[in-house]
Amino acid sequence: MTPKGILAGLGNPGEQYRETRHNYGFFLLDHVLGLAATRKSMRLSPVQESGDALAWSATLGGAPWILVKPLTYMNKSGLVVARYARRHGLGPESVIVAHDELDLPLGRMKLKRGGSSAGHNGVESVISELGSPDFWRLRLGIGRPLERRDMADWVLEPFAPVERETTRLVLPAAWKGLDLFLRRGEAPAVQFLNGFSTEEKAGKTAMDSVSEP
Repeated sequence: MTPKGILAGLGNPGEQYRETRHNYGFFLLDHVLGLAATRKSMRLSPVQESGDALAWSATLGGAPWILVKPLTYMNKSGLVVARYARRHGLGPESVIVAHDELDLPLGRMKLKRGGSSAGHNGVESVISELGSPDFWRLRLGIGRPLERRDMADWVLEPFAPVERETTRLVLPAAWKGLDLFLRRGEAPAVQFLNGFSTEEKAGKTAMDSVSEP
């Protein structure tokens, strides 16, 4: 069955990068894979591939999709994404790329289609290899450091423990937003994802615990 689209999470392979901010896209794909492994309706199965990617087929939003983790390192992510798009005859509009975003604070995210790479080398690679910027991006905020420092060092550092707790609130919300997008379209998904805040989420959780008998 021809897949409806590709969901790609961007990151760097290897244990030294596993918990870093730049691997936020991998975090999201791992979250979706974890859900799919426990839900028969998602029909998760691995896809045979060469050594530069990990890939699976799964039912997302009631339709078949390809889930991809490029193992080419961030700067060449587009090689894998574009290859899968060509193989299945999919245009850029059928590609969703999840990636870390410096220009959003940790705990926020945004879904958008098209635009520039804003200096993100993985996104720039996907634009170059697809020959178009017209794909969807799920931008997962990591924020910028408070002090002046090299951004390459920042994104390649592991999340601090308190930051990792924030990502654990973001990931299920990100999947909820993607599911909305796949089932109901852009408007409700953008409203949910772009309006999500972990501060509001944490506040609601605290209020719920206070109100419990």
